[in-house]
Amino acid sequence: MLKMIFEKIREVIGSQLGIDEEEIKLETSFEDLGVDSLDLFQIIIELEEAFNIQIEDAESIKTVEDAVKYVEARV
Repeated sequence: MLKMIFEKIREVIGSQLGIDEEEIKLETSFEDLGVDSLDLFQIIIELEEAFNIQIEDAESIKTVEDAVKYVEARV
C-alpha cells in the first residue's frame, strides 16, 4: 500500500510541476522542488481527490514522505 501511495503522489507532483517523477524521492522537500503556495494547493486538491480524503493541515506536509505518511494514515 505504501508503494502505491508513493507512486500516486509522485505522479501527481510530477504532473503538477512538469518534472520527471524519477526526480521525486521520499526525502525530497516541496521547497527543493520549487513548489509555491499555488502549486501546493493544487497538489493537495489532487491528492484529496485521488485518495478520497480531506487534508486539513497541509502546512504540516513539508516532504514527499510527509505526504505519504499523511495519506497512509487516512486511507
